[in-house]
Amino acid sequence: MKNNSERLSDILSWLDSISYIKTEKIPEVDLYMDQVTSFMEEHLKKTKRSPEDKALTKTMINNYAKNRLLPAPVRKKYSKEHILLLLFIYYYKNLLSINDIEQLFRPVTEQHFRAEEGLSLSDIYEEVFSREDLQMEHLKDDVRSKFEDSLKTFADSESDDKEYLQLFSFISELSFDVYLKKHMIEMLIDQLREEMPLDPKTRKTKK
Repeated sequence: MKNNSERLSDILSWLDSISYIKTEKIPEVDLYMDQVTSFMEEHLKKTKRSPEDKALTKTMINNYAKNRLLPAPVRKKYSKEHILLLLFIYYYKNLLSINDIEQLFRPVTEQHFRAEEGLSLSDIYEEVFSREDLQMEHLKDDVRSKFEDSLKTFADSESDDKEYLQLFSFISELSFDVYLKKHMIEMLIDQLREEMPLDPKTRKTKK
């Protein structure tokens, strides 16, 4: 069984191994559905919890299109901009509901999908993810800090499961952080929903 320091090392090594998909890696030619799912599987495999998990399925893509998160493909082909939107959806879907993602995405898709002038989706994607390296360093520092803090819990305990209790404390600190940030994101989206309500005539029922 691994000790807690080894677990921390695993986390930091995993963080070092992941990176966002650069726009130049996304094909310029339009792709069929099977090619889209294969591309996503190959480039997101390090973010999956287990090898058996699917990063993206045909059903998911069809559901995103049906719920207006993703513009319809042209002649069953998906453009580079479709791929960029799918990448954003992939990162958001574990945190937010379909309704919340739609609220957040609608201005982006309406104003920047296939934009003939101004910022393109590629520009937005690169601008957002260009801060990855800096944010990753902040994240690793925060993880280390939470780990060090967890070692202070149960410090005087002589219990046989002291190390497990400290691990529990570490996981709890990480979880509380995610819990609060999720609520902050939802608060911001709720404000957007009041300020920029979606036209009910253009919405479809969420499932």
